[in-house]
Amino acid sequence: MGQGQADLAIQMLKECSRNGDWLCLKNLHLVVSWLPVLEKELNTLQPKDTFRLWLTAEVHPHFTPILLQSSLKITYESPPGLKKNLMRTYESWTPEQISKKDNVHRAHALFNFAWFHAACQERRNYIPQGWTKFYEFSLSDLRAGYSIIDRLFDGTKDVQWEFLHGLLENAIYGGRIDNYFDLRVLQSYLKQFFNSSIIDVLNQRNKKSVFPYSISLPKSCSILDYRAVIEKLPEDDKPSFFGLPANIARSSQRMISSQVISQLRILGRSATAGCKFDREIWSNELSPVLNLWKKLNQNSNLIHQKVSPPNDRQGSPILSFIILEQFNAIRLVQSIHQSLAALSKVIRGTTLLSSEVQKLASALLNQKCPLAWQSKWEGPEDPVQYLRGLVARALAIQSWVERAEKQALFSDTLDLSELFHPDTFLNALRQETARVMGCSVDSLKFVASWKGRLQEAKLQIKVVGVDVLPCSVGTDC
Repeated sequence: MGQGQADLAIQMLKECSRNGDWLCLKNLHLVVSWLPVLEKELNTLQPKDTFRLWLTAEVHPHFTPILLQSSLKITYESPPGLKKNLMRTYESWTPEQISKKDNVHRAHALFNFAWFHAACQERRNYIPQGWTKFYEFSLSDLRAGYSIIDRLFDGTKDVQWEFLHGLLENAIYGGRIDNYFDLRVLQSYLKQFFNSSIIDVLNQRNKKSVFPYSISLPKSCSILDYRAVIEKLPEDDKPSFFGLPANIARSSQRMISSQVISQLRILGRSATAGCKFDREIWSNELSPVLNLWKKLNQNSNLIHQKVSPPNDRQGSPILSFIILEQFNAIRLVQSIHQSLAALSKVIRGTTLLSSEVQKLASALLNQKCPLAWQSKWEGPEDPVQYLRGLVARALAIQSWVERAEKQALFSDTLDLSELFHPDTFLNALRQETARVMGCSVDSLKFVASWKGRLQEAKLQIKVVGVDVLPCSVGTDC
């Protein structure tokens, strides 16, 4: 299904129901707005007993529930892994597609392309380090890429790899990517798998393979030979297959665990909790959050503390940042206190329910952090962890202000996890360094040392609380 296919689909639906045939409508997630029309047509049909209608679609949040409820649903998920992905590709290709023109170079280029396609898809298992988001690399991309490679080896002319790079990067795979760093990964893959070494490797022995796994490609055009190579691959993927560090699996497992826990919490809550106001349900479900907030603020005066808006008289960029961080932290604490106090009054029955309180309660009942809170600080998605992190940072920033005013901030170890915006602190440090050295900000470089102090640096800080993403650290770092 797609643009311009709606009328043809209705015509075939009527014809197949009249003749008792089977009909399959694919990719209905692309025409969600047209589905009510399909429902009306299904209600008016008087089909034969042998008529069957098959519908295929990917997950879509706005897919009509009526059509789902009236259908027998089958969920299919392709088995994960580079080996399974390559095998699916070679099962979709015919022997004639591989042996066409009896060109070994072309057969090798197709194997490289199949590996490239599999790497792009399986790399999605390591979000956000593999890709920053989930990209819909699909079978249509595989077909388009095959067609381009088929044309590249058409004739006796030299293979124009730049032509292939341009189409795959700007039109096919790259057309789905909207992040600069992801595009750099794609460009690196294209340079690795599609170059003149595909031809040279047949003529040179002991040449380094473009694959991360030791593979010896057959000097033939038989599809069976390439399937035999795929069968020898390990069942489990290694991060090195995708150019990723070995310990990245921990990050991936942590993300999957967080998603599963979040889904279990949603399943465990009351089914009617977020639909309408029920004092008993709200009291039982939200009392833990309200009690936690009260406990967190028992030994502090954050909710009553008065702070004046920061001005530009501080002079020091770092001091200005820390005072602004303190001001925003206290304002956020007091804003959340007011919203939770209003929620508590509604539960006790001392005030009327407003739309703001309704949105707040609905988010908390769904085990989600309210958008009003996230708009002021993008913290954890879990509201309990959000409140704990907020109060801990608001209390810690008081110590930062005291040390900065005494000009003793750099003499102590700094915990960046105590800040709401650690990236802004590093920018302030950069501006402070530029003033001390009397140079432009653009001429400065951020240098990290694992061994000790740097002799040539004017301003140095020792930091903790930094979560380093999976990486490889060399001896020169």
